[in-house]
Amino acid sequence: MATTTAPLDLPRLAAIAHALSDETRLAVLRTLGSGERCVCDLQADLDIAQSRLSFHLRVLREAGLVSDRRDGRWAFYALDPSAVEELHDLVIALRPRSGRLPVRQGGCCG
Repeated sequence: MATTTAPLDLPRLAAIAHALSDETRLAVLRTLGSGERCVCDLQADLDIAQSRLSFHLRVLREAGLVSDRRDGRWAFYALDPSAVEELHDLVIALRPRSGRLPVRQGGCCG
């Protein structure tokens, strides 16, 4: 995965961070890490009500972390690999640019 030299996209990072801020959504992502899953399988694996799962899938989809497709009356979800790479790049962009943070001489704010 390549690191980015572009300016940090704070609104995008905030949207992804919000989507990742719930244990249920993290469990959905972990489950989808093994491949595309039908909603009914996700519901059974996570032991979650359909309405609650739908809410969490919508948050993940709106953040661009998962994609969905329909096959007849069935809905399937998959983790978007490019979104995982994007998340990696956004987090890497938070690293300090040098090995150490600068130390202010003479205190702060004065």
